[in-house]
Amino acid sequence: MAPVPGRNRFGIASPCDPADLGFMTATMTAPALPNLDELEDAAALIRPLLPPTPQIRWPLLCQRTGADVWVKHENHLPVGAFKVRGGLVYIDDLKRRQPDCPGVVSATRGNHGQSLAFACARHGLLCTIVVPHGNSREKNAAMEALGAELLEHGADFQDAVDHLDTLVAERGLHRVPSFHPLLVRGVGTYSLEFLRAQPDLDVVYVPIGLGSGICGMIAAREALGLKTEIVGVVSTGAPCYALSFAQGHPISTNRAATELADGMACRTPMAEAVSIINAHVARIVQVTDDEIAGAMRAFFTDTHNVAEGAGAAGLAALMQERERQRGRKVGIVMTGANVDASVFGHVLRYNHAPEA
Repeated sequence: MAPVPGRNRFGIASPCDPADLGFMTATMTAPALPNLDELEDAAALIRPLLPPTPQIRWPLLCQRTGADVWVKHENHLPVGAFKVRGGLVYIDDLKRRQPDCPGVVSATRGNHGQSLAFACARHGLLCTIVVPHGNSREKNAAMEALGAELLEHGADFQDAVDHLDTLVAERGLHRVPSFHPLLVRGVGTYSLEFLRAQPDLDVVYVPIGLGSGICGMIAAREALGLKTEIVGVVSTGAPCYALSFAQGHPISTNRAATELADGMACRTPMAEAVSIINAHVARIVQVTDDEIAGAMRAFFTDTHNVAEGAGAAGLAALMQERERQRGRKVGIVMTGANVDASVFGHVLRYNHAPEA
């Protein structure tokens, strides 16, 4: 399928063109993982608002991969993604510490912003979200429908982040980071659910954006005293966490050039996350956009669930490592379902070599 002018082959308006990756280093800082009591407290806060999401064994996925595959369906949450758990915990803590806080500001490609808008609406807080130009139309619409004020700035996520200090100074809003111990504590509740329901998983694949999800999985595994192997997944076009794992310290790149996995399109890793990940994960697998597209199609064919690019990355990694995992009990996290209809249509129609 030929790409439409101004858009990539999946029909996405790409805010920055792929370019050679340049590397920069950052300083490592000490890790901090929530303990079992903190995860339980977060779960108690979330439970009245969000029912536990299911973990389902899909026979067709098992046939496709040769493994005993269980999928944690965070796509079933109210905003269609796991991030809402972290937003609820962070904003609840903020209101307790700063009851007069007028509102918050943060940067996102979509799911973090929906999480904050959802949580802020419960507490009557203003929510201002910065996205890069060319961001997902439907994620933008969802954030606005939840009550967020949306501002566009820059070519990619890091440009949007860099604009936050200006807004904090101008508007006096509280800046919410995209990685924070409270966010890890909140999103770690899905891992607590998953690992308690399936404590004998041999391995679980977790996509990495800025790292809250995989750090939450590490925290839950450690808190429960399990032996489950944790494997991180990144895009080949946004490999900063894979590079940081290989080199043993944070490494940034000049571009995050993935066409499909906007939730993983990070070029500056968080030093705290790198420290935790490097100490606790088995390895990090890099997947291509073609592999992600194949996994999105496989999820739809085998489970009739729609996965966004980042949400399909774990399956893409398992399919890449199918021989390694044959016969083992494998966990995958479908972290989100927020993909534009036009993009998903292109993915379903995209003509490439058939999946195994």
